Amino acid sequence: MATAKKAAAKAATKKTAPKAAPKTAASSGSALKPIKETFNKTTLVAHLAQTSGVEPKNVKAVVAALEATILASIAKKGAGAFTWPGVLKVSATHVPAKKARKGIDPFTKVERVFAAKPASVKVKARFFKKVKDAAL
Repeated sequence: MATAKKAAAKAATKKTAPKAAPKTAASSGSALKPIKETFNKTTLVAHLAQTSGVEPKNVKAVVAALEATILASIAKKGAGAFTWPGVLKVSATHVPAKKARKGIDPFTKVERVFAAKPASVKVKARFFKKVKDAAL
């Protein structure tokens, strides 16, 4: 009799156990629908709000925070690089000043003075494989 109660209790728990929701194509991320138009800031915020189901005000806040994070990362006293994992890497490289120098012009073969160049900063963005493959 005790085994019958245990079997009935197990059957009851099996029936009441919640079932996992089936995955949809949108949640898997493998099927991307091509976007035909280019975005400005307003249309990008509207698109992100629609696809994510979040308020446009919250999307604007996230975009502003991402922009501030990128700028702070590549700033003069920042890390000098920003990585958005799986998407891109932005790096800032300091190029020192170059003094004026004498040399031979490679085109005319005449000796001349090459002008001095001030110090500058080069900013480069490298896109990762996921973005490159999407462009193919």
